Amino acid sequence: MKLEVASRSLAYPIYKEIFGTIRFWNLVEAGACVQRLLWASTGTENPDYRDAKYVESLIRPDTVNTAPLETLDAYRDHGKPKARLEQDAKEARWVLERLPELGISIDKVTRQLEGEGVEKFNQPFDKLMETLAQRSPRHLTIES
Repeated sequence: MKLEVASRSLAYPIYKEIFGTIRFWNLVEAGACVQRLLWASTGTENPDYRDAKYVESLIRPDTVNTAPLETLDAYRDHGKPKARLEQDAKEARWVLERLPELGISIDKVTRQLEGEGVEKFNQPFDKLMETLAQRSPRHLTIES
């Protein structure tokens, strides 16, 4: 849990650094759009944690959260709105610096989770495209 929150806490300053430059804002004036950070699957599965814990820890402008409906309902009911994402940056760095001492490669973990995450999004997308193709008046083949 600490690793997940630490990674996200450090991602936001990188995001601000990339999209906060004069160079990028010149691109915005020319028509470019700012990409938002996407926090995916932010439900709390561990019953020992508050049901809105992850959603609360990820609140910041220009982010998108795909929280499950139950988590969103819990947050609406008793969540505590406050921009928290960057508040524990010092602890986040400490957590990430200790990983090698535990024999954990953040690069390896990131690659694995990224692959699993992409697959979890690809399956529903492929199913959606298949359904749309089947329901299309001309049964068009939609290629992704």
